[in-house]
Amino acid sequence: MNPPSLVPLVELCGAPWTSAQTMERAHRFYERAGQKPVTVNREISGFLLNRLQGALLDEALSLYEQGYASAADLDTVIRDGLAMRWSFMGPFETIDLNAPGGVADYASRYGGTYRSIAATRVPFEWQAATLDKVDAERRAVLPREDIEARSRWRDRRLMALLAHRRALNDEE
Repeated sequence: MNPPSLVPLVELCGAPWTSAQTMERAHRFYERAGQKPVTVNREISGFLLNRLQGALLDEALSLYEQGYASAADLDTVIRDGLAMRWSFMGPFETIDLNAPGGVADYASRYGGTYRSIAATRVPFEWQAATLDKVDAERRAVLPREDIEARSRWRDRRLMALLAHRRALNDEE
């Protein structure tokens, strides 16, 4: 068996004529290969991972553009906040555990806040000036010629995280 990918997720999306048996077979195949298959019930541009990443990135860039925080601080919010939980559970399990009564309790406590946030959101329009500013901030921290080395560092961290997750799963 080949070693798992650094990002083990596989999004499976059959065509309207794809049989349920074919989808089940593909799901089992990827599981045996050490991947984490999910079923996308119908095709959508960007599929699931890219759409969720895009939503978070859109908000981060918007907050940056509006001057709420630096790129470094927004990275810290994700890396040392949200990603701590999300590295081993998804958003639904997170909210289920963040209120004593689970999802329904969470929604009743915080739904109004999230509706208010959504009503005041400012979508990011991918303005070149903002992206140039983010790039300049990042280049001050990581010169362009060091990106490849940092990417290798990231890949080693992902491999270590995968090994850690496998060890935890073996303990359960």
